[in-house]
Amino acid sequence: QVQLVESGGGLVQAGGSLKLSCAASRRTFSTYSMGWFRQAPGKEREFVASISRGDGSLYYADSVKGRFTISRDNAKNTVYLQMNVLKPEDTAVYYCAADSLGRIRKEYAYWGQGTQVTVSS
Repeated sequence: QVQLVESGGGLVQAGGSLKLSCAASRRTFSTYSMGWFRQAPGKEREFVASISRGDGSLYYADSVKGRFTISRDNAKNTVYLQMNVLKPEDTAVYYCAADSLGRIRKEYAYWGQGTQVTVSS
């Protein structure tokens, strides 16, 4: 079992930046591949980015490629999502998830509670 706690969300103007953090409870954090998803009102939860446990392979949704960067610090049991050039359509609750690299929600075993990101136009 691993507990995940996201932070760093907030309100930002279009074109601005935010950095989300997700702290994991387990010392074995380094053994988990990690992902970020988001869910806008009335929409399905969608994949944003993932990072492998081993070689640091990175994967992104086309909609965020070139603007968002996922990274991890195993010493701090934390995964990050740096979001630049934010757009109003990036507005959503952002969730951290553990134990997969995939783009499909059900592949992930553990989830955080989410952090709200709102981008104003």
